[in-house]
Amino acid sequence: MQIALFQPDIPQNTGTILRLCACLGIAAHIIEPAGFPVSDRHFRRAGMDYLDHVSIVRHDSWSKFEEWRVGQGNRLLLFTTKGATDYRDFRYQMSDILLFGRESAGVTDAVVEAADARLVIPITPGLRSLNVAMSAAMAAGEALRQVRNPFD
Repeated sequence: MQIALFQPDIPQNTGTILRLCACLGIAAHIIEPAGFPVSDRHFRRAGMDYLDHVSIVRHDSWSKFEEWRVGQGNRLLLFTTKGATDYRDFRYQMSDILLFGRESAGVTDAVVEAADARLVIPITPGLRSLNVAMSAAMAAGEALRQVRNPFD
């Protein structure tokens, strides 16, 4: 299981997600360009000393990430407010990559087209979205629950 962040632009969220990855033993991917330098104090503060305990792979662009992913044979699961499948109803695999878009703009059409599945976390009608770090935690929790305790 891995988490990928598409062009993240809020350093605190990215640091929090990387801390989550460290604690859960999940590799993290940052697809550039990010909206902040890794030296950003907010990023460092949110990630704290956990950043030394997470495997982080930085990809220079979407195309380089996608080339790597296809070569690995991993499914790409896009979490989006415009999703088609409830994330709780999806059957996860240990090799899946959970992808979360840019906080301010989501993902590009090319990313949507490349996704093997588009998943949504249902929220109260009339509200826009959850915080991306909260969404990543919910998604990773459900995905790991399933692969560690498969339905059968």
